[in-house]
Amino acid sequence: VRWMMYWIVFAIFMATETFTDIFISWFPFYYEIKMAFVIWLLSPYTRGASLLYRKVVHPTLSRKEQEIDTYLVQARERSYETMVRFGKKGLNIAATAAVQAAAKSQGALAGRLRSFSMQDLRALPDEA
Repeated sequence: VRWMMYWIVFAIFMATETFTDIFISWFPFYYEIKMAFVIWLLSPYTRGASLLYRKVVHPTLSRKEQEIDTYLVQARERSYETMVRFGKKGLNIAATAAVQAAAKSQGALAGRLRSFSMQDLRALPDEA
């Protein structure tokens, strides 16, 4: 349970870090503070991740549980439709690409087939 709390808090930290790095990375000792925060989260003496999870993350998730469940149900319902739509688009793109490739190479293909015409075969000397 301790590691689950740590990884959840650390994932939230990493997600927010992506945006905070852009805006406040110029702040003095920013990277040192980040490193100290991660050590505080990980330390078995401070149990920072457990503290943050119990005080912030769990209450927030508990309050938003119904809303999260609603979004999950909607995502499940729409996922099949979305996959079918993307599948159709993919097949259309592949078919268009195949037709265009065939149209472009038709001249080369006709030239290759023309070289095996009956006139070419008659021109070969008979070997008995």
